[in-house]
Amino acid sequence: MALLSINKVMADKITVKAEKRENFGKGDSRRLRVNGKIPVVIYGGGTESVSAAADLKDLAAILRTESGVNSVFALDIAGEGVNDVIFQDRQIHPVTGRMIHADLRRFAKGEKIEMMVPIHLEGEPEALKEEGAVLNQALREIKVLCEPARTPDSISVDISGLTGDHAIHVSDLKVGAGIEIHELPETVVASISVVKEADLEPQLEEGAEPEVVGEDSPAEEGE
Repeated sequence: MALLSINKVMADKITVKAEKRENFGKGDSRRLRVNGKIPVVIYGGGTESVSAAADLKDLAAILRTESGVNSVFALDIAGEGVNDVIFQDRQIHPVTGRMIHADLRRFAKGEKIEMMVPIHLEGEPEALKEEGAVLNQALREIKVLCEPARTPDSISVDISGLTGDHAIHVSDLKVGAGIEIHELPETVVASISVVKEADLEPQLEEGAEPEVVGEDSPAEEGE
């Protein structure tokens, strides 16, 4: 019986529109923030860096997704084209807690990146109905290498057939073409253990008297 199945869920890629910056300095940065935008700098991809401005609400919405700061999204800079990017660094205001600047990494065509992808367990194993049975998820995210467009939002593992005799290991996981798992194959992903109630009171030998800590011995009383 198969213990698991893997479903790779790819979300629709988010596109953020931006405008190339022509003016610089603290004054211009303040003006952008007043208008709900923040400065961004785009690096990498085998080309020169580009300074632009994007809506804060759009970038903040990406950070609120399940992938968060690891989200790969499309940045559409007017007059420059569309590129896949990821957050490389962010500057946060110490008082308001809002993002006030972001550095974005741009990817060249065919370039692969390492990403941490969350693992979701699905299903109700019959073995969990046994008294004292506990489900252990030892690995909650896994490192993968792939092109940004192929990065899964998460990996769902069907554990409905899991028993206490076997565990799910990294070597059991199957992912789509072009995705490499960068974890040790023998690493446990999930398992079921049965916790038995321990016999906490040690049994005394027949006729033996329990020792009372702090009670004087007969020899000590006679001194």
